[in-house]
Amino acid sequence: MSFAAPQRGGMILATLILGAAVANLNLSVANVALPTIGRDLGASQTALNLIAVGFTLGLAASVLYLGAVADRYGRRKMLLLGLALSIPAAALAAWAPNIEILALARLIGGVAAGMAYPTTLSMISAIFSGKGKTKAIALWSGVGGGASALGPAVAGYLIEDYWWGSAFIITIPVAVVALILALVVLPRRTGEEDAPVDHLGGVLSVLAIGSLTLGLHFVAVPGELWFGLMLLAGAGIGFAVFAFWERRASNPLFDLMIAKRPTFWVAALAGMIVFGSLVGSMFIGQQYLQNVLAYSPFEAGIAILPAAIVMILVSPIAARMIDRRGGRVTMAIGFVAVLLGFLAMFAWREGASYMPVGIAYGLIGLGVGFAGAPASRSLMASVPVRRAGMGSGMTDLQRDLGAAVMQSLLGAFLTVRYAGEISGKLANLPAAERSQVTEQTAATLQNSFGGAVVLAEQYPKYASQIIAAARDAFITGSAAAIIAAYVAVTIGLILVVLAFPRKAREEALEAEYALEQ
Repeated sequence: MSFAAPQRGGMILATLILGAAVANLNLSVANVALPTIGRDLGASQTALNLIAVGFTLGLAASVLYLGAVADRYGRRKMLLLGLALSIPAAALAAWAPNIEILALARLIGGVAAGMAYPTTLSMISAIFSGKGKTKAIALWSGVGGGASALGPAVAGYLIEDYWWGSAFIITIPVAVVALILALVVLPRRTGEEDAPVDHLGGVLSVLAIGSLTLGLHFVAVPGELWFGLMLLAGAGIGFAVFAFWERRASNPLFDLMIAKRPTFWVAALAGMIVFGSLVGSMFIGQQYLQNVLAYSPFEAGIAILPAAIVMILVSPIAARMIDRRGGRVTMAIGFVAVLLGFLAMFAWREGASYMPVGIAYGLIGLGVGFAGAPASRSLMASVPVRRAGMGSGMTDLQRDLGAAVMQSLLGAFLTVRYAGEISGKLANLPAAERSQVTEQTAATLQNSFGGAVVLAEQYPKYASQIIAAARDAFITGSAAAIIAAYVAVTIGLILVVLAFPRKAREEALEAEYALEQ
């Protein structure tokens, strides 16, 4: 379907991009607030990791199921419901009295985004066609990624004048405006199907994805290794049962025959890695900038603006590159840029200038701008319009599960190496000094950088030594996390180059799949 009036189509696209921005902003605003939350609520590094991943957990676990529900009962209705629920969820996070309530609010916000986010892309796929669809998806991807990177700057500005909860209020006015526009502008029907929803498959997908995300988080928690491994084992069983059921369901939630298409599964995995790299780099970077370089929250938020600016500028270039060179070349260029961005992050040291920070984020933004658009477009081109919810759900899942996995993975490396480095420094103290360090003091130091700040305030005589040790440990931990990210992105590049079809084959496959619509 396409609209005869370009202004009408432009308003619809702007509304859908704004609706997606609610999820994109929520995805990243917590990162800039983490150091302040750690100090004000006495949170451990493990708890901070959980706050960071809580939103992506709710979003990643729900998008496939809720995308299918929207395909059946109305995409506009699901978008409106998700936008409406995101408002009280953001308010609850802003005024959360403790870590537990904050984590719950983030989880609810993620589920609300799971209602709204997948419907924005499925409606774009249903409403636009041809080159107009390519441009629309590129803008949706580029502006969405830009919103993720822009959020910390606004959040940092508010945190300096107010409190850490103000970071979560940002999305409320955006959600209100998007809700009003959606009521007025969006069509009531956009090619939804009448087939029944695979509810059992939906529940299985929620359990499997949720277990995977939490398992990756808990394997790095001291004393919780076995619990984390049990969750990961449960996720493996859950995915196996899910696949077994989907092969037999009359109207599967996730059509495995479609998922086997190279333009689908390669794009899905590539998207997970590249979008996860963006969120993971912000997760590490915000803490590095504030903890090690002593940036204020606003300065730290502004520092990552190169990623947002470049992503938005690159989106129309990526659309033209896809038409001329195909998705394989465009994605490969993006992955190389992300690799160069992580390479620049190895220059992040105590006392470093802003230059390596700006270069790293500019390159990562360039990479996500180039690789994100073809990954999203290829997924949507691989599914018929009636199953747009599966394509949009997977497109959202590549962002959200990628973000959750990369944050959990990088957070695990950061936490383990940080604690190990602190333990080593304590063990190397002279015997007389080591005997004065209580178990509680050692545990507080190992807990997080915020714990070291609290101790420095309690023992001003040793403040400089405590903070210096914590900064060294954080740099060591972040370096381990960056190495893990570099390996993941390298695997993604190899996958794209070897498994994604070349341009001629890609176009032939898309023409074949289009006949199903």
